[in-house]
Amino acid sequence: MRVLCAFPEAMPSSNSRPPACLAPGALYLALLLHLSLSSQAGDRRPLPVERAPGLKEKTLILLDVSTKNPVRTVNENFLSLQLDPSIIHDGWLDFLSSKRLVTLARGLSPAFLRFGGKRTDFLQFQNLRNPAKSRGGPGPDYYLKNYEDEPNNYRTMHGRAVNGSQLGKDYIQLKSLLQPIRIYSRASLYGPNIGRPRKNVIALLDGFMKVAGSTVDAVTWQHCYIDGQVVKVMDFLKTRLLDTLSDQIRKIQKVVNTYTPGKKIWLEGVVTTSAGGTNNLSDSYAAGFLWLNTLGMLANQGIDVVIRHSFFDHGYNHLVDQNFNPLPDYWLSLLYKRLIGPKVLAVHVAGLQRKPRPGRVIRDKLRIYAHCTNHHNHNYVRGSITLFIINLHRSRKKIKLAGTLRDKLVHQYLLQPYGQEGLKSKSVQLNGQPLVMVDDGTLPELKPRPLRAGRTLVIPPVTMGFYVVKNVNALACRYR
Repeated sequence: MRVLCAFPEAMPSSNSRPPACLAPGALYLALLLHLSLSSQAGDRRPLPVERAPGLKEKTLILLDVSTKNPVRTVNENFLSLQLDPSIIHDGWLDFLSSKRLVTLARGLSPAFLRFGGKRTDFLQFQNLRNPAKSRGGPGPDYYLKNYEDEPNNYRTMHGRAVNGSQLGKDYIQLKSLLQPIRIYSRASLYGPNIGRPRKNVIALLDGFMKVAGSTVDAVTWQHCYIDGQVVKVMDFLKTRLLDTLSDQIRKIQKVVNTYTPGKKIWLEGVVTTSAGGTNNLSDSYAAGFLWLNTLGMLANQGIDVVIRHSFFDHGYNHLVDQNFNPLPDYWLSLLYKRLIGPKVLAVHVAGLQRKPRPGRVIRDKLRIYAHCTNHHNHNYVRGSITLFIINLHRSRKKIKLAGTLRDKLVHQYLLQPYGQEGLKSKSVQLNGQPLVMVDDGTLPELKPRPLRAGRTLVIPPVTMGFYVVKNVNALACRYR
């Protein structure tokens, strides 16, 4: 069950009333309050990297990026967030009364905020301007009860099943009920929020799209990387696990494009492990490899929005822990928000003996993604490019920028674990400096390490980082 609302650049103060949201489920209404503040390569097989005899990785990889046109453009709110209403219902906290949480949330704006979980059925909204209208009637304080998430699991959860065609008819009926209500006449509708696209789930999606594909504004599904298994830290480094998402994307896209080519697709819930996650793993530095690769892969394959489950919640899959401390995935998300724009660029890589070829990325243990730098980041002029790189190797890798990137100044944002726990650490360091909040109302400055023009990028073993290539004047990045 879920609710989605716009999450603007500037969060309200603790004295302000929360933004109005609606509470739908798998069949739900998402009223998006857009407030004003604010590669193709990924599907291909790996290009073998050749090494010149005797050079010992000094220039292992040549890297270039296509700068003329983006291969994809995703939503400005691409990285969005989820909260479970149970934390409010159980009296755990008044979200907006915590200055620290509001500061952390503001850092990840702009984003959509989704309320998801069984307690969404009981979520009500108080109209502070007119308390008499708080429990119903058309208006922003009106709430809806709807089906739960993942309609493919109805038989398991309730002993009754619904097929895709019937679910599609329900969506059409809901749309017709909303049209006469002024406040909802322009509301957006999203679904069916299916689970992992196995054979029966694909059949449900096919029936749904055939009937109601044109009714929904975006098609939604959920993904869990590790389901009900014993998890070890090395599991997060397995390339086979990282690539399971790519296969699911292709299956979803095949059905969607059969009936509604070009329809937006949202990953409306993503977690590393099921049942609330695994302590000291799902909330550790190691989990960041899955998360950063998820962001790169989704954008590269054209998924419009991904909603992270969860910003703050029970369990261990969250970005902020129960003591209001930001976890490694939070800092990773913050860097992503600050540095990555919505335009996706094609990456070209080659070994030393080859010239860079288009449409190839290394799909093994070194993963490279490229975007236009976030145009809201005033530290960089339009036309700059940001690379983010994941090195799962146990050895360092060296990358030589070539083509349009040759001899450009680079700002490095290298994220590594901090402390004795290594990959299990819940703290991180940026370019050697630990990341901690200055105070409850202030995030730390994210200081880059400048690299001289033409310098080879050295990626330490089992790390990830962002690299802003300055003043490229990329045509794809000069305009919105």
